[in-house]
Amino acid sequence: MSNKSDLIDAIATSADISKAAAGRALDATVASIKASLAKGEEVSLVGFGTFYVGERAARSGRNPRTGASIDIKAAKTPKFRAGKGLKDAVN
Repeated sequence: MSNKSDLIDAIATSADISKAAAGRALDATVASIKASLAKGEEVSLVGFGTFYVGERAARSGRNPRTGASIDIKAAKTPKFRAGKGLKDAVN
């Protein structure tokens, strides 16, 4: 699978539902994960992994084009920690 439409096709085939229903289900899943992360909550899918919000500290960096020093603001970033089931499936 390389993109969203391939994933939708696989979901539709595996769950024996239409591609439209599989697309709506995938969109609803992604939207729910985004909403939970926006609230600062973790989303754990046992055997798959955990989506969570990480903190990135403010730091100074360099503009690669000019070499000038710039300040990079602190930021929250979405992260994913793979679960044992996913790790075992890959290895």
